[in-house]
Amino acid sequence: MAGQKPTVDYSLYLVTGRELLPEGKDYLESLEESIKGGVTLVQVREKNTDTGEFLRIAQASKDICRKYNVPILINDRIDIALAIEADGVHIGQTDMPVEKARKLLPPNAIIGMTCNSVEHVRKAVQDGVDYVGLGPVWGTQTKKLTSPIVGVRGIGPLLDALEGTDVKAVSIAGIKWTNALHCMHGSVSLSGRSLDGLAVVSDIVASKDPYTAAKRIATIVNACKANPLICFSTFPPSYAPDVIKRSVGELLGAVKQYSPIVHQLTNTVVTTQSANATIALGASPIMATAPEEMADLAAVSGGLLVNFGTIQNLDGMLAAGFNYNQNRKPVVFDPVGVGATGYRRTSAAHLLNAWQATVIKGNPGELAALANSKEVQAKGVDSVGTGFADPASFVRNLARRERAIIVLTGVTDYVSDGTTVVRLSNGHPLLGEITGSGCMVGTAVATFCAGASMAEASKRAPEAPEDAKLVRGDMLVAAVGGVLAITVASELAAARADVKGSGTFLPALIDELAALTPEKIATYGKVEVI
Repeated sequence: MAGQKPTVDYSLYLVTGRELLPEGKDYLESLEESIKGGVTLVQVREKNTDTGEFLRIAQASKDICRKYNVPILINDRIDIALAIEADGVHIGQTDMPVEKARKLLPPNAIIGMTCNSVEHVRKAVQDGVDYVGLGPVWGTQTKKLTSPIVGVRGIGPLLDALEGTDVKAVSIAGIKWTNALHCMHGSVSLSGRSLDGLAVVSDIVASKDPYTAAKRIATIVNACKANPLICFSTFPPSYAPDVIKRSVGELLGAVKQYSPIVHQLTNTVVTTQSANATIALGASPIMATAPEEMADLAAVSGGLLVNFGTIQNLDGMLAAGFNYNQNRKPVVFDPVGVGATGYRRTSAAHLLNAWQATVIKGNPGELAALANSKEVQAKGVDSVGTGFADPASFVRNLARRERAIIVLTGVTDYVSDGTTVVRLSNGHPLLGEITGSGCMVGTAVATFCAGASMAEASKRAPEAPEDAKLVRGDMLVAAVGGVLAITVASELAAARADVKGSGTFLPALIDELAALTPEKIATYGKVEVI
């Protein structure tokens, strides 16, 4: 341990667990293969081993780590760390205090600590740790959880507490290659502070091929660190009203060209009109809800809408979002009436931690409930009051927090990716006099997102390198396009001589969606960039 503190790359942090090894797999062989696959830091954890056995395993592990210049830490046992001259230790909240550990260890020792609250992070920073393990992100079978699950959405506030420090951060618990990108993308503070890596146990240790298991995760993490973790839009941002309207027109053409399947788990009240709106725009709807279908549908569809106005199959929604994330396809979440009941609030939180939404669309009451804001109240599925005092700031901050495009609907609509805010001023009062007009906006947004995704996929080479994008294509423009499609079509429908009221308005609206053109978007779209 003596000498200069080692430089540590936290990208892929392997925590060992010999009890997880597949039958016939040697521990040291597995460890070496894992390092060859991309593991950059190793922690030896032996919770049920006597001291002599722990010492033997730790020394053998260190010999392999030194061969590849990978730092090695010991879980909890400072005596073992000192005996083998490890690079440091990882301690939990109920283990030896950092101050005591620091006195026992050499001054160049790495000390990390598990943290699952802002208070824990602040205390760890104060105590002088080198890194924090943030979580648990998900449930895990490798360790009995003693703290509540933080979730991906809970990591951002913990990273905020590291602002202005040199302390590194990794996420811990339940991390696999299937959720690694979601974790990296979603775990970002409001100011843009991201994770330095991921700590992984069973997905590597329990694998018969730890080299490949490690390589899959390392590829994702390295791509995330090499590319800006943008929020489903262009980088650097370069938006102007005319450019946006022209881009929306191009996406309308892409929808008609590719005719994507738009998978919709939507409420029973609006199923028919949502399907008709999808067809009118040039896409193909499917309204499947069974969890068993989701893997197959995600492979062939262009995008997904999850609307839980009538929550009937939460398992289907969980499976759908996960599978669309796996296929790098857009997921639009419409949390209808989320503030109306406790069940809706907990269901929304469960969904948003299980998968990453590309776009979240809602009225002021719904989005206020998601943001835990008291500024706007909800009455059932409707908002009460005049809305937010500063809607542009609200959507910008919520987009940063949720790591998604936010669409705030109302008399004036606002769309943001956390940097750019677009204000849209189209629409007609008759939209408020038909059931499910807001749900149709969600359908249109999902349709445009599917078109944008398919257009981008057509340009991508099959063997293109990992780019750390959960969804490809400009989803900010796609979200704007979905809103404009409904609101511009509503104005054109209301102006027709055959429209006498809400009863004749709805079929006319479907007609105008079918007749929508890039020229109409350019002529009638009222777009401002704030």
